[in-house]
Amino acid sequence: MKDTLLIIDDDAKLNQLLSSFLSDFGYKVIAATRPEEGIKKLKQESPDLIILDVMLPGMNGFELCKKIRESYTIPIIMLTARGEVTDKIVGLELGADDYLPKPFEPRELVARIQSVLRRARGLDHTPTKRFGRLEIDFSKRHAKLDGVVLDLTTNEFTALALLAKNKGKPLNRDQILEELSGSEWTAFNRTVDITMSRLRHKLKDDPKAPSFIKTVWGTGYIFIGEEERERVDR
Repeated sequence: MKDTLLIIDDDAKLNQLLSSFLSDFGYKVIAATRPEEGIKKLKQESPDLIILDVMLPGMNGFELCKKIRESYTIPIIMLTARGEVTDKIVGLELGADDYLPKPFEPRELVARIQSVLRRARGLDHTPTKRFGRLEIDFSKRHAKLDGVVLDLTTNEFTALALLAKNKGKPLNRDQILEELSGSEWTAFNRTVDITMSRLRHKLKDDPKAPSFIKTVWGTGYIFIGEEERERVDR
């Protein structure tokens, strides 16, 4: 079955060109030129990934990204004509999975789409693990805290899974960033820290007295959650 992409960009000509180009790579593409139209198509079509422009009429892409993240964990790639670091920080903090400045080569966008989708649904046969209040299902790529499914973005779950699989082993920022690779974020050295900040907030993990993720000053992060073992009755 084809992956469905939703483009939200007020440039109708660009939408048409991208739709034609991406269709040649086997994607089903739908497009919207206004934020409210984009939300409507998101609800109707349930796309696999959103390509979201920052400069939109009425509601900018950052505001729309925040609104989408209130209800959806769908991967988001943001497009912008601006390349300032502050834009990247805002995009990450709001839950974007990738960031591509305009102008860009369409083939690069395809590579980003493939990378984000691969990370979003990568096959993982690691069994579900419990760490006290936290349960991580690696194959279904979701986590629960106190039995409630967490709304984690692709990057947030990827970082959590990496740390949990390396429980007790400090990972530096470069190691974590490599796992989140394939994007513009690789040249942006605050990616890991912002992702960890969002992840800790969702885990309700106090950095000063952590239960799951501890900062290793000057290095990176370490997962300290205590794994629960299955009990065997004799």
